[in-house]
Amino acid sequence: MPKHTVAVLGAGKIGELVVAGLLRSGWPAENLLVTARRPERAAELTERYGVPVVDNTTAAERAGVLAIAVKPQDAAALLDQIGDRISADTLVVSLCAGLPTAFFATRLAEGTPVIRVMTNTPATVDQGMTAISAGPHATDDHLGIAEDMFKPLGSTVRVPEYQQDAVTALSGSGPAYFYLMVEALIDAGVQLGLPRTVARELVVQTAVGSAVMLRDSGEHPVKLREAVTSPAGTTAAALRELERHGVRSALLTAAEAARDRARQIAEAAR
Repeated sequence: MPKHTVAVLGAGKIGELVVAGLLRSGWPAENLLVTARRPERAAELTERYGVPVVDNTTAAERAGVLAIAVKPQDAAALLDQIGDRISADTLVVSLCAGLPTAFFATRLAEGTPVIRVMTNTPATVDQGMTAISAGPHATDDHLGIAEDMFKPLGSTVRVPEYQQDAVTALSGSGPAYFYLMVEALIDAGVQLGLPRTVARELVVQTAVGSAVMLRDSGEHPVKLREAVTSPAGTTAAALRELERHGVRSALLTAAEAARDRARQIAEAAR
């Protein structure tokens, strides 16, 4: 597939992640544009990646694909500024958490294809999880372009847009849940008498190994958990305490809170 000119509007953490990933995958630097609010940030991006930093209007006029990675609360102001400069054949890819494609459709020319994307920070090490949803005017070809952009950053999956808030709760926010659990386990190791460096190595490699095993074995997590759990053994004792303290329920409640917050963000941005 030919490489379209992609403009990343809003080069914060997620925007920079997309730029870096595209470059690592071999996307030509001359087919990339970036916008940044602060001049010092613009200079930093140009020095680091060798891509031109332009203003939002120039990006809208020159790019075939606009990846909008500004904060959700800033999206309306951005579209008020450049919406009439975006032609109806431009593909708009939204990385704005919580914002539906309808938010963009009402501010763009009739028929403009919009794709909603939720990726996550492990994309920094090419292990991201990206969910892609088509708006009403986006075709399979448009979805293919979005997949071309994000496959180099890890795995992609197509989902109906109504599932995107759940995706945000699970994979978008998900890395933070795992980091919190890793942090807690490292602290537990220290409490049990291990040096912090040893506890960290034990926990991190256990997390990596468990994730790879879960991914590559194809086994249900229950089966893998049961394989570790001997009757009346140490793991059984630990799992009993986790259940007693409601860890499973807490994770469900946390995911629901993240989903609800995504919906609130969308409501506030309208």
